[in-house]
Amino acid sequence: MKNNGSCLSKFLATLSIPLLFAVLTINVQAAPISYFVTMNGANESPVNASPGFGSGVITYDAVAHTLSLGFSFSALLSGTTAAHIHAATPTPFSGTAGVATTTPYFAGFPIGVTSGSYTNILDLTVAGSWNASYVTANGGTFASAEIALASAMSTGRAYLNVHTSGFPGGEIRGFLAVPEPSSAALIGVGGLALAWARASSGRITA
Repeated sequence: MKNNGSCLSKFLATLSIPLLFAVLTINVQAAPISYFVTMNGANESPVNASPGFGSGVITYDAVAHTLSLGFSFSALLSGTTAAHIHAATPTPFSGTAGVATTTPYFAGFPIGVTSGSYTNILDLTVAGSWNASYVTANGGTFASAEIALASAMSTGRAYLNVHTSGFPGGEIRGFLAVPEPSSAALIGVGGLALAWARASSGRITA
């Protein structure tokens, strides 16, 4: 039986450099991108001394045009009044920006509590997922607003903010962290492995 490693080497050797980069690029762009967020008072602007803490994952799917939200929070000093994503700050991981998503809070977000969790999927093609003023300021259509938000998230200029009665401007917030380059590369390598598997299927002989 032929060695699988040898088959893979031969397959990769047949790919031109331009084609290799094309495959990597296509796979990276098509895959949903997950951003990690850590929220606390120290990340607010201005900084506050709240012991509150939160964390979660925000996943953007450019093909489905959705934004999946999943986060939890605890130890807030007062009850929640709002929660949403702000974008885009003038500089990465600092400053403030207007609200991009639904105001004053995501549909179904728990209000008046000091701890909780939330999950939802925002359909970026409908008005209910957006702050109307953000859409107006970014091209006037849901598609142009989506492009603007995607850019803000990918450059560290979007943050998740939880507001409370004691901190109307926000008690805890966290910037959406840009994925590590190594993670993006792994997505592309995964695509190459799948292509190799399909190409070599049924070709291994005794």
